[in-house]
Amino acid sequence: MRIDCLQYANWSEKIFRQMREGGLDAIHVTIAYHENFRETVLNFEQWNGWFEQFPHLITKGLTTADIDLARKTNRTAIFFGFQNPSPIEDDIGLVEIVHTLGARFMQLTYNNQSLLATGCYEHNDTGITRMGKQVIKEMNRVGLVVDMSHSADKSTIEAAEFSCRPIVISHANPHQWFPALRNKKNSVIQAVVEHGGMIGFSLYPHHLKDKSECSLASFCEMIARAAEQYGTQNIGIGSDLCQDQPDSIVEWMRVGRWTKEVDYGEGSKDQPGFPAMPKWFRDNRDFNNLEEGLGAAGFNKTEIDNILGMNWYHFYNNNFGPIQ
Repeated sequence: MRIDCLQYANWSEKIFRQMREGGLDAIHVTIAYHENFRETVLNFEQWNGWFEQFPHLITKGLTTADIDLARKTNRTAIFFGFQNPSPIEDDIGLVEIVHTLGARFMQLTYNNQSLLATGCYEHNDTGITRMGKQVIKEMNRVGLVVDMSHSADKSTIEAAEFSCRPIVISHANPHQWFPALRNKKNSVIQAVVEHGGMIGFSLYPHHLKDKSECSLASFCEMIARAAEQYGTQNIGIGSDLCQDQPDSIVEWMRVGRWTKEVDYGEGSKDQPGFPAMPKWFRDNRDFNNLEEGLGAAGFNKTEIDNILGMNWYHFYNNNFGPIQ
């Protein structure tokens, strides 16, 4: 079982084939950054076209039954998520609508303050807003998972404590390993996992110690130390792979429509575009390297299987449907 809980590639037949070569059974893909509801519907429409065009490679994912089917038919199940609450605009009623359309994750913020919570780049973290609490309750009800990957510390802890269902940090790393703004402090990760949530470790170079030059051994040792702190059942992979994307997409991710200025985010002004991926994880075909690296870091086969997929599988199985 191999599940990657966050990618935003420039999707193509080449990448779909690489997912099969890498043995990916399921992927959570970003379908919205700053899009409003109508624009997000058009992104769903585009994916429907790909499902029709490449039915031998990919299939739409709504539940773990779709992962089971994908495995039996040698395909990859595609699950959708938003990195911002912009698709629901200011209308809580759209939470159920986007879940019906196929969304299974929604971040409450993307770096900035939103109507729901505070992003990790804001100086003042005011926590979950009044609307945020109501939206979390509605997300819990329908089975739309709360994702706090780009959220600030207080907001993330409050979301973990307020939500009646487990939440996730789908793509980030421990701050104590590498102090990027987007990486999460121990108290934040602890709050998430103590309430049954998950963290997916990111391979995006701005989240890595030594960035593009990060070694496989260093990355897997970080996972080993995290497993000691948080348990092997609460961790997985959320690679944040942005394969084949043009640099203009980085600007859309960071800037959207909220400013006229260039926002470099975690990159430097000398490197505004996408950074080079580590040589040992260039695309989905390199998941075998992760398996070997985790083995070298001391994990046994069962633990490796859990980290590379089964933990996410069990989480998906328990959290994608409505409260019974």
